[in-house]
Amino acid sequence: MSRLAVTIEGQTFEIELELGSQPGPGFTVLVDGTPVEVVLPDWASPPNGKDTLIIVDGRPYEVTVDPELRWVKSSQGIYPLELRDLELKALQVHAGDGRVKAPIPGQIVLVLVSPGQLVRAGQPLLVLEAMKMENEIRAPLDGLVKAVNVSAGQVVPLGQVLVEIE
Repeated sequence: MSRLAVTIEGQTFEIELELGSQPGPGFTVLVDGTPVEVVLPDWASPPNGKDTLIIVDGRPYEVTVDPELRWVKSSQGIYPLELRDLELKALQVHAGDGRVKAPIPGQIVLVLVSPGQLVRAGQPLLVLEAMKMENEIRAPLDGLVKAVNVSAGQVVPLGQVLVEIE
């Protein structure tokens, strides 16, 4: 089950869906815990900057989704869109010794700390982009940043040590 936080025009929804379970146009997602039936009649081609028909609980909607996933357009207007992977907390890889590793392969978008800086557990250290979603990588513990092993723009593999905290 994948969990996403989807924010549309300032309102956030928690979406849970099973990726890759059954191929086909219809599936069920949980929106804030409530089951919602979704049908993508043209499911073979994803909504990628073109008008797409989506049927939600039997009601049709024609939408256009930005290929960069920054906005969605409907007959009511264009709305800012933000996606955040809620599974990253569960996937966060650290060795318990202060080494923070890449939980997924991706590109470093922003480095928020520098060596010698004090950080608190849960504080954002950097932003990692993967699958067109920006994910904050957070400190697993309180401490002093010993090393920052990456820079903005760098592509990192799964498990690479990003930041060391002592």
